[in-house]
Amino acid sequence: MSADSRQNSSTADPAAPNLSEALISLGNLRHNLACIQAISGSRCRIMGIVKADAYGHGAAQVTATLEEEGIREFGVANIHEAIELKQSHRMQPESRILAFASPLAGHIEHYLEHDVEMTVCDHETVRTAEAKAAASGRRLRVQAKIDTGMGRLGVTPEEAHSLLELIDRCPNLDLVGIYTHFAEGHKAGGFTARQLEQFLDVTGGYEQRTGRTVLKHAANSGAIVSTPSARLDMVRPGILLYGCHPMDAEPTNVPVKPVMQFQCKVMFVKKVTAGTSISYSRTWSAPTSTNIATLSAGYADGVHRTLSNKATVSIGGNRYHQVGTVTMDQTMVDLGQNRSVKVGDTAVLFGWDGPSAGEQAIAAGTISYELLCAVSKRVKRVFV
Repeated sequence: MSADSRQNSSTADPAAPNLSEALISLGNLRHNLACIQAISGSRCRIMGIVKADAYGHGAAQVTATLEEEGIREFGVANIHEAIELKQSHRMQPESRILAFASPLAGHIEHYLEHDVEMTVCDHETVRTAEAKAAASGRRLRVQAKIDTGMGRLGVTPEEAHSLLELIDRCPNLDLVGIYTHFAEGHKAGGFTARQLEQFLDVTGGYEQRTGRTVLKHAANSGAIVSTPSARLDMVRPGILLYGCHPMDAEPTNVPVKPVMQFQCKVMFVKKVTAGTSISYSRTWSAPTSTNIATLSAGYADGVHRTLSNKATVSIGGNRYHQVGTVTMDQTMVDLGQNRSVKVGDTAVLFGWDGPSAGEQAIAAGTISYELLCAVSKRVKRVFV
């Protein structure tokens, strides 16, 4: 099935409205890409980060849209996501996928079979990859991950020289890139500058010893904005691509637009008297008589339970406070004396017609990345 036909199959049927849906604006996605290209420069390549189903937006459709805009490098979390993307979308022949996870030995043959670029972080993985590639009769494209301070995956700068030498001695492995990841990329200078310096020491030393130039990349969304010198040969935008900012409380000056609008329906409206408690554990009681609307989305859809009594919701262009504990399938809001809200009305949980994902993330004590990824599969994606 093509991306276009999948997109059409996700179009809402007015006769059978979805109880909860995520509108995905491919126009806003294109706009955000253009913003990133404008600040990165024409010589800097862009890797579209489409891991976690493109942060909940739909990896196949997002990838197809980015390919239409000329993007040819894509990043996913692991080999499973890479295979799923290749099976759900027929990629352009020159497009490449890099899986960021350090592979298990049993996964390496899948990189070879599906032509996915593999991250290598240690000598043993390189030796195993070389043996498996030789046995298969195929060459394996690899990228070396350098841990300059994130502390998650990667070879240390001190061990990088020997790892890169080992890769170059393997006749069935092609080193196509070297990369690192910033721990606080949104901050210029300081630790980010130290990480970048360590990374450039490794890559500069390698290029000087070998006489060859290798693809170098380090900048995530935060560093794309904060540290121009970190853009190098390619940048890896994730959250900016989807219209949110690396730090919700400190928006950048990049004029990105939200790509997702998470919304649901008003299922029930009732008037309650003063003192009436709402939802589990009776965490909220009406201070006066008021109108309560029950919405058709709860934490199983992606409305964080930590938003209980903290979130706002937009209905008909007006903001209302969410009240009571968020339940698995429904959420309640206080309409006050407003009687215009009716069953079937659309309630915007976050998006361009309501509070932003960043606002809700701050209220929940989390980050917009998590809210986007938490919108569950039972929420219909509708591409607009």
